Amino acid sequence: MKKIKIISAFVFLLLLSVVSSCTDEDDDVVVNASVDPTPVINTVNNGTWRITLFNDSGVNETSNFTGYNFSFGAGSVLSATNGVDTYLGTWSVTSDNSNDDSPSNDLDFNIAFSTPANFAELTEDWNIVSYNSTKIQLIHVSGGGGGTDYVTFEKN
Repeated sequence: MKKIKIISAFVFLLLLSVVSSCTDEDDDVVVNASVDPTPVINTVNNGTWRITLFNDSGVNETSNFTGYNFSFGAGSVLSATNGVDTYLGTWSVTSDNSNDDSPSNDLDFNIAFSTPANFAELTEDWNIVSYNSTKIQLIHVSGGGGGTDYVTFEKN
């Protein structure tokens, strides 16, 4: 009888710790197959964002974007400004069920800039690793052994 009480108490404590660890409303959403792009679009449409990580095939190039605020606007207009210079590009979030370099039935976060050169490096069909209301993490694996790039946007 004593063993049953000890086991019951242990199970209760284990369940309590699991439930209490799942209460953060800003938990990252890990994107997988058959995901609707609308929540991601609504998240990035809200406010301005900055790049807190840009890793180009193992080289940290985050400093190329220091001081720039990014706005993911209506009509697929993406703007980046540092108060002096403003660069315009395009963006979209689409279902990835096509024949691209990683056809995995997930979401693509598409970014395109033509200038300047360091912003043009953002031009990719990024896969969404995770996102929440204040952070979105993206990855791009180049075909043909070109490397893996990472970019993280955080809300201002």
